[in-house]
Amino acid sequence: MNERVVTASREISADAPGIFELIADPAQQPRWDGNDNLAQAADGQRIRARGEVFVMTTTKGSVRENHVVEFVEGRRVAWTPAEPGSKPPGHLWRWELEPTGEGRTRVTHTYDWTSLTDERRIPRARATTAASLRASLDRLAELAERQAS
Repeated sequence: MNERVVTASREISADAPGIFELIADPAQQPRWDGNDNLAQAADGQRIRARGEVFVMTTTKGSVRENHVVEFVEGRRVAWTPAEPGSKPPGHLWRWELEPTGEGRTRVTHTYDWTSLTDERRIPRARATTAASLRASLDRLAELAERQAS
């Protein structure tokens, strides 16, 4: 596998629509972010289509505009972050959901930095491992399973 594509998956005991709501609502993302990088996002930015942009503030106080580049309601969403008013530098965050049975969903989280060319960002990109993606999946599972019960 390409060293610039990092993936983690796990099955969650909750249905895909409920899990997707936690992912597609940026205001919910700091609750499950395993990188402890996201501080807040304003309410009312729920992702509904490719081409949308939602805004997040990081724990370091930086603002990021996240450009939605893939979207299938309840199944897949991906975005490329950028500094406000700038072109995304070439890394992508993707979430894919696949129902596996009654009230169960396989969730795959991918960080793809194959198009990243900004040398200043490469050390941070390289530091994003499957374990950090798994931390987000585990936190997401805890929230989704609590809501489902």
